[in-house]
Parts: sequence; C-alpha cells; structure tokens
Amino acid sequence: MKNLLPHCNKLKRKKSMKKIVLFAMGLVAGATTHAQEIETTISGDVVSSYIWRGLDLGSAAIQPTLGVEYKGLSLTAWGSYGLVDSADTKEFDLTLAYTAGGFNIGVTDYWFSSGLDPEGRYFKYDAHGTNHVYEANIGYDFGVASLQWFTNFAGNDGVNKDGKRAYSSYLEASVPFKLATVDWTATAGAVPFATDAYGTTGFAVTNLALKATKDIKVTDSFTIPIFGQVVANPCAQKAYLVLGFTLQP
Repeated sequence: MKNLLPHCNKLKRKKSMKKIVLFAMGLVAGATTHAQEIETTISGDVVSSYIWRGLDLGSAAIQPTLGVEYKGLSLTAWGSYGLVDSADTKEFDLTLAYTAGGFNIGVTDYWFSSGLDPEGRYFKYDAHGTNHVYEANIGYDFGVASLQWFTNFAGNDGVNKDGKRAYSSYLEASVPFKLATVDWTATAGAVPFATDAYGTTGFAVTNLALKATKDIKVTDSFTIPIFGQVVANPCAQKAYLVLGFTLQP
C-alpha cells in the first residue's frame, strides 16, 4: 500500500489540474461569448445645419457617435461640433438606455459649451450654474409607428410663465415607410407645456419633418447613407432644409 500512495497522489493532482484547466477554459469561452454579444457603434453624421426637434441649434456640423450595447442595455456618446461658425455651441451627450421588444426607456445627460457657466466647464454640476441638462424618456415602437415622451428633470432646464422650472417636455410620433427604393420617416413633435427652452407659452407643435434616406454605393463593400430632410416649426414660424450623410465602418 505504501508504494501505491505516491501514484494515487499523482493521479489526484492530475485530476485536480484537469479540473482547473477545464474551469479556466470555461471562463475564457464564456467571456468570449459575452464579448461577441456586445455590439459597438462607431459613426458620424455631417449635416448642412443642426436642426433638433424643430429648433435651429447651429450651422454645418459634424456629429460623431460612439456606443456599446449588450442585451438591450446601451451606453451612447454623441456630440456636435460646428464646421463653419466657430461661435456654434459645442455639445456632448451621454445616454443610458434599455430596450426590450418595442419598449424603450432612457436617461440622457446633455452638455453644452454655453449656458449658465460662461466658462463652459464640463465637470461643474452646480444646480444653478451647470451647463448640463438631464432628460428622461420613455417610448414604444409599434413597428408601423413609434411614440416617445421626453422630460427634463434636472440641470439647466427652461422656466415656465411663472419663472419656475418648466420640466420641459416633448412628445414625438414617427412613421417610417418606403417609397421608390428610398427610406422615409414622417415625424410630428409637440411641446405640451410652456417653457422658454422650446420658446412655447403652452401646448405647441414645434416639429413637422419629412426625412428621406438612400444608400449611395461607393464600392462593392462600401456605401454612404445620404439623407435630406424638410423641417417646419409652426410655433416659431420657421422652416428648414437639411442635407447630410453618415460615415460608418
């Protein structure tokens, strides 16, 4: 029996080592699988003018996007930087969102280089001196149409007619459709309450838009989506025509 003990110990060590190796391989395989499930978005829009929810926010701009998504949970960074007018406000937004089926919910931290803080400091979060605006949204995509509701809940929000925080809100409906090999989207947006953030004194339609997008083939493996958009803001009595294209891997 004494002579068999070393042999038994060796077998036990081999089995233990085998279990450790298999366990490590399982961890690596699991990490690889999860890594493959993470989707990354890298893109950039170049637009002739920056029109947002029916508001004119600047001239020609480049608007980069960087985001990651895992099983419906996403974190996205988006920005806008003027290409022509150096006085255009710079913007940097972070959005944390979750999507399940047609349902979506999210929170966005908007930051602008101009606002309550004349120095444009990003890391200043003073309630009465920050250039950040915090917005929550909830919506549902029915396939044939989608509905979204957005409300500012903190930061440099607008004020109402009484000079109090407006909790500025925006409601939008979008309908996608295809016509003559072109992808179209019709959008209608309204501000339900008075707020100087949107220049409204009550319920007002601020965004009526029609957007067309078509992929332009450059090579067999590379296309550039080109889009044109007509936007009208009945509340402000303004109308805009925007042309842009998207760069993405």
